[in-house]
Amino acid sequence: MGSPRPQLAYLDLAPATHASGTVRLPGSKSISNRTLLLAALAAGDTEIIGLLESDDTARMLDALRALGIACDRLRPGDYRVHGAGGAVPAKSTDLDLGNAGTAFRPLTAVLALCGGRYRLSGTARMHERPIGDLVDAMRTIGADIAYLGREGYPPLEIRPAARSVPNAVSVRGDVSSQFVSAVLMALPLPGGPTVINVDGELVSKPYVDITLALMRRFGVDVAREGWQRFLIPRGARYASPGAMHVEGDASSASYFLAAGAIGGGPVRVEGVGTDSIQGDVRFVEVLERMGAQVKRGANWIEVRGRSPLRAFDADLNHIPDAAMTAAVLALFADGPCTIRNVANWRVKETDRLTAMATELRKVGATVDEGADSLRIAPPAKLQAAAIDTYDDHRMAMCFSLVALGGVPVRIMDPDCVNKTFPDYFHEFGRLVAPQ
Repeated sequence: MGSPRPQLAYLDLAPATHASGTVRLPGSKSISNRTLLLAALAAGDTEIIGLLESDDTARMLDALRALGIACDRLRPGDYRVHGAGGAVPAKSTDLDLGNAGTAFRPLTAVLALCGGRYRLSGTARMHERPIGDLVDAMRTIGADIAYLGREGYPPLEIRPAARSVPNAVSVRGDVSSQFVSAVLMALPLPGGPTVINVDGELVSKPYVDITLALMRRFGVDVAREGWQRFLIPRGARYASPGAMHVEGDASSASYFLAAGAIGGGPVRVEGVGTDSIQGDVRFVEVLERMGAQVKRGANWIEVRGRSPLRAFDADLNHIPDAAMTAAVLALFADGPCTIRNVANWRVKETDRLTAMATELRKVGATVDEGADSLRIAPPAKLQAAAIDTYDDHRMAMCFSLVALGGVPVRIMDPDCVNKTFPDYFHEFGRLVAPQ
């Protein structure tokens, strides 16, 4: 192996006017980390094909290995996970999970039922991301979880607790869907039946749908009553499906599809399509509302653009990650655009509502930031700017699209994309024609 690439302080993107071509997407982060954990908990070995290789999945792989789960890298993107059959071998270890929420939240719930002593920590930002609602839910069924710093936030210490079969548990759903997904993945371990009640309006429902679909692939079919009640069946046990293919990342697809809408296209992404289990494929509905032409196949989506794009006013709670891409698309609309019901942006890798508003203003937009919304009025002419990324991969990727407005853009800390898409700027550069 060669030496690691030097970290870049910034990356300058040249002005561009056209985008076209085809991109093969990396694996979905949401599917990859869920699949790794379920494979670790299942009886039998699972071959995972097309796993995303990024910082977030590396955190989960490191954690599983520290917990005594063998995870063999067969070839780039392909792994064999030797399942532990409902428990983890290591009963005491410290885990550093970085800023990977898709690792931290479900591991908290699962390890609380594994009869060991574990310490879970992460980056400074992870220690600012609330986890109290998940801890409260697990405590109601006997989990022994202590805060090692500020109440309601990581780092955590998990101690052995009685592992009985809980009849019911309630978890808040209005802060992060990851809390609900974490409880869902953990509760089959005691064997069911268990009712999971969701307090409040569940946000980001499509991400819970991903969790349910993957649990089904591993042998646990959860009954759902609306979005307020889930039933783990009696005798629930995870079993390996043998092999799992990971879909391309639909959130990452949004940047390239948006490039096709702004830069004319056609731009085609391969790895997601009409057969996808990811909610973010519905980002194409925003593109269609804005006047772009969209074609779909089972495993691909293609977009051609129009200029200017039509303004929109939309509730995008169901696609919170791709909604960030929509905010940058608003710069290319024929009038003000409003993105509503995205309060959970504030508990992501950064406070995305404030970060988006700040950076959109740098390129000339007039932005009104609400408690859970943004209203974005595009400028008559985009301005060149240095975009701060806040150690948030999605800030870096979505603001790359500004270059398609014919202005130079400097992306600060571009290596933050390593969290989910290390090759993003290479792939973006292949599609974009300099002015």
